[in-house]
This record gives sequence, C-alpha cells and structure tokens, in this order.
Amino acid sequence: MKLVVASNNPGKLREFGALLAPLGCEVVPQSALGVAECEEPHLTFVENALAKARHAAASTGLAALADDSGLCARALGDAPGVHSARYAGDPKSDRRNNEKLIADLAGVADRRARYVCVLVFVRHADDPQPLIAEGEWHGEIIDVPRGKGGFGYDPYFFLPDAGRTAAELDPAEKNRRSHRGQALFLLAERLKTSA
Repeated sequence: MKLVVASNNPGKLREFGALLAPLGCEVVPQSALGVAECEEPHLTFVENALAKARHAAASTGLAALADDSGLCARALGDAPGVHSARYAGDPKSDRRNNEKLIADLAGVADRRARYVCVLVFVRHADDPQPLIAEGEWHGEIIDVPRGKGGFGYDPYFFLPDAGRTAAELDPAEKNRRSHRGQALFLLAERLKTSA
C-alpha cells in the first residue's frame, strides 16, 4: 500500500518509516508530493490528526496517515499538549520549547508527564470511517537533558522503569516503547481486520 504521511517532522518521518516498513507500506512524506502543512487549530489531538490526514489525502489522492502528538505535563494542566511543537512560539524550536518547559516547572514537585500520540488513517479524503489509534507513554520531566537520540522533549523525558530518558534509548527500543509505537501497533491491527 502506498500512503502519504502528513508530516514534515524529520524525527517523526524516521520513526514512521521504521515502524511501517514491516507492514509492507510504501511511505511517501507529504513534502515529497508538494503538500503544504495543514493548519492545526483544534483543541484535541484527534481533531488535528484528522484534519491533517484529510488534507494530505485530498492533495494527493492517496491514502493518508497523520498523527498529532505532544507532551502533557500533569502540573501544567496537560500543557503543552496540542501546542507542544510551538510551545515557545514561532518558529518551531526544540531548544526554546524545552527551555520554556523547564522554566514553567521550576520549583514544581510533580514532574509527571506523558507523551500522547493519536494516529488517523484515511483511505481517501472523504473516508466516512477513519481508523484512529492512540498511545500514551508515561514518564517524568527532569531539569538536565540526557542523551543524544530522539527529538523534541526526549532528552528531558525520564522513564523511571528504564532509568533513562527517551533520548538515551536506541531507536528500536524507543519505537517499541513509545506512544507512537503503541499507537501504530494498534493501527496496524485495525488495518489488518478492516482490509
């Protein structure tokens, strides 16, 4: 199956490529097809992912996969949430987003956080029954970054059960454990039963 991935994020594209390869999917990033980024005006991950998937499918005529994901910090009322990529404003900057997160959590004892990923797959732009899958990855925010891998908030996202941050995991382990990996596993199961 050939599908367009509605993302221009290099980190997400690498992860999707690795996670979708075993399913026999030919993944084409939307940028390779000249598809502009879609607006993400909604308050929920699922609404944003659906808008992005429909936009990519309408622009290309292909089946489309989109995700909306982000970090939700308990003490910040689940912020940055759907605003994770632009938490510190435009232009997007992982460094500035992380600086803002750490500043906002200064002096806060509750450092629990979770990554959330909602995936939406549409067979075509007007698909009346999109496939939706969600994954969550629980951890806590640390003040000093650790690790060189991953992207986004990964160097600050500590996994107590692993004793490492998401940025310290090798890519294969991260894909097995992550919110995106969980959501994609569920989506793959749904794709198998809906074919």
